[in-house]
Amino acid sequence: MIFKFNELLKNRKISSLELTKKYFDAIKEMDKTLNSYVCLSEDEAFKTAKLVDEKIAKGEEIDLLEGLPFTLKDNISTKGIETTCCSKILKGYVPIYDAFVWEKLKEKNAVLLGKTNMDEFAMGSTCETSCFKGAKNPHNTDYVPGGSSGGVSAAVAGGLCAYGLGSDTGGSIRQPASFCGLVGLKPTYGAVSRYGLVAFASSLDQIGPITTSARDAAIVFDAIAQKDIQDSTNKGAKEKTVPHLNDPISSLKIGVAKEFFSYGDEEVLKHVNEALKTYEKMGATIVEISLPLVDYALMVYYIIACAEASSNLGRYDGIRYGMREGGYKNFHEMICKTRSEGFGKEVKRRILLGTYVLSAGFYDAYYKKAQLVRGAIVKEFRDAFEKCDLILTPTAPSTAFKAGFSSLDPILSYMADVCTVPINIAGVAAISLPCGFDEKGLPIGMQLIGPNFSESRLLNVANMFEEETNRCYFKKVLKGVYPDEL
Repeated sequence: MIFKFNELLKNRKISSLELTKKYFDAIKEMDKTLNSYVCLSEDEAFKTAKLVDEKIAKGEEIDLLEGLPFTLKDNISTKGIETTCCSKILKGYVPIYDAFVWEKLKEKNAVLLGKTNMDEFAMGSTCETSCFKGAKNPHNTDYVPGGSSGGVSAAVAGGLCAYGLGSDTGGSIRQPASFCGLVGLKPTYGAVSRYGLVAFASSLDQIGPITTSARDAAIVFDAIAQKDIQDSTNKGAKEKTVPHLNDPISSLKIGVAKEFFSYGDEEVLKHVNEALKTYEKMGATIVEISLPLVDYALMVYYIIACAEASSNLGRYDGIRYGMREGGYKNFHEMICKTRSEGFGKEVKRRILLGTYVLSAGFYDAYYKKAQLVRGAIVKEFRDAFEKCDLILTPTAPSTAFKAGFSSLDPILSYMADVCTVPINIAGVAAISLPCGFDEKGLPIGMQLIGPNFSESRLLNVANMFEEETNRCYFKKVLKGVYPDEL
């Protein structure tokens, strides 16, 4: 996708202004159904597109991402453009600074179309906790696009942007990529700066790309994975990934942990097992491994994530950010009313859980114990990667849920993250890519997990799978703005 658009721009088959206009026209026509965007940045987009066209007219070289329209999840700060995290409490908040990842893309003259829908404060697996109402899955609008980066995945799959950036705290890039038949990369914790990402759980959050191919994900990752002194946890990428996209994989060892395969519908497991056979055919060796602590990861995740959320969201009090509810008699009542009215049900549920596990009587029993188990999970993954190069699992136990599912049974929707949260707990890298469709025509995703800073290998192995299968698992679902050749 990115190479094709870049070629069209350089050969003057289309201008960046024309391409940008096509995207906005498609958004205005089709997003009434998909609800993927919550804010458009037309002035910013056309200004950048015009600048790129002027460079091309002068015969200057352009970067792969220059002039290419994309989108950002609405929890990534954009100076002068409203950033709400799809929460009522942040409506009207306009940041005074750009997130580091947006700075890097802005330097490359990437064209920002707007901000996309998400679960409120990234808390959810369906995109339905958004105060703007949920986005829809372009494969079938009766189904959700996944969450929390549901708006990004809906926009990319629907052809309403070339690619997007989301954030992943427990699967929020990979699960929506799986539900929408896309590629979603969750980088190693610390590979991409979190500066300007509105925090959900600071020790788990990571920004990454959602794209139509592993090659595109590599291009975007290389652009944003740079050292940033503003984020003390950030190291940047170990190396550029694009040059490694055609490395041989004949000596590759792929680990299969039975614990991950104990979750999942029959159809999902069938297609993931077929993907394993494809890798075997390509020369990879399948190695059986065991990760028994994975069964505890979901419990550990919801203790740690909710604890960090209760702390991070303490700043939204009606004074420092966003809305302030009226009709109060004193300071304490103002804060109580603002937070009660400003936060949605799911956010309040997680704040309460987090406050509970951090409270004096329960800290040792829950939070401290969860951190100890987290350390054991980190070690277990480290040991596993001494036996294999990568681990292959389902991305999610099922395909996309019907709209309204999470409100009926929030605990079952938490289980959708069972295959993805261990990766955030361990801080390692992972990628989701499509490997089939179920009988309803909904995409099925598989997940490749690698050790810290193994993005080059992950992206290469994902790219080789796409080439081996002729990318047959990605299909256009709406007309969007894809070149006819794709």
